[in-house]
Amino acid sequence: MKRTTTALVLALSLGCASKQQPSPPPAREWATTLHRDHPLVGRIWDVAGGRFVDESALRAAVVPARFVLLGERHDHPDHHRLQAELVRARTASGQRPALAFEMLDVTQQPALDAALKAHPEDAEALAKAVDWANSGWPAFSLYEPVFTAGLQARLPIVAANLPRAQVRELVMKGPEALPSDLRSRLGLEAPVPEAEAKAVREELDRSHCGQLPQEMLEPMALAQRARDAMMADRLLETVPADGAVLITGNGHVRKDRGVPAHLERRVKDVTVLSVALLEVSPEALNPQDYAAVVGATALPYDYVWFTPAMPEDDPCKALRERNKKQ
Repeated sequence: MKRTTTALVLALSLGCASKQQPSPPPAREWATTLHRDHPLVGRIWDVAGGRFVDESALRAAVVPARFVLLGERHDHPDHHRLQAELVRARTASGQRPALAFEMLDVTQQPALDAALKAHPEDAEALAKAVDWANSGWPAFSLYEPVFTAGLQARLPIVAANLPRAQVRELVMKGPEALPSDLRSRLGLEAPVPEAEAKAVREELDRSHCGQLPQEMLEPMALAQRARDAMMADRLLETVPADGAVLITGNGHVRKDRGVPAHLERRVKDVTVLSVALLEVSPEALNPQDYAAVVGATALPYDYVWFTPAMPEDDPCKALRERNKKQ
């Protein structure tokens, strides 16, 4: 009896474990190569369901949500290719959502509209109209698949971000740098829970390699919150009946404090789907391990799609050396 019971327990435990194991993802040509043999590469994790799903399940999930927020590492070519696939999944259903970009600020909307009217399917013309080459964002060729997917479906293109000049003024002057009506709409004067504020300050400190003056952390946290709120505002103010897809960094699609939180603050029962595209790490072999990687206690997204990583030099080295010379 004891042997039978032990065998049963073992069988049940293996059965539970098998539910956590992903089926092999479909063969895919990756542009990036680092850690390509990692067991999570190409796999999609459903955070709420606590399980792996296939690509068809994610494509189906993007269709009914009013707002679909697609994260990225900005200079990662595979992330933009996957974003383009999900944009096409949304439009294949016959919908025409707005396609909004963090990389474009609201002052560029008139140039965007003029370019779309004159050259409705020409991504290069759009890039020239907004002077992308001098924008400071990674090369337009990386983003071209996403723009092309939107233009071919004749989607409205929305510039979603605050202008950099306004962001700088926010850091220097605080909320008063913005017009009072915008400041009120964005909710910048509302108190922020201390736990959230502390987490954002710590994230900013890490992302600036511990080299940022402590007195700058709170102003920069305000600027980040303003950008999240502005992108939410643009989605709410400019979208057609079919909603919108937002292209932005992974930090902005966090449901705990990013654009989704601002959308939910302003609209009751709004449906928001957050998809993070995350690079795999050799030290993180399970999906839940990536909560710590993004500085959270639990993954703050609806889905995570894992990709190979991009090689990079120590991002803090140049900053440390520059600060030593000052």
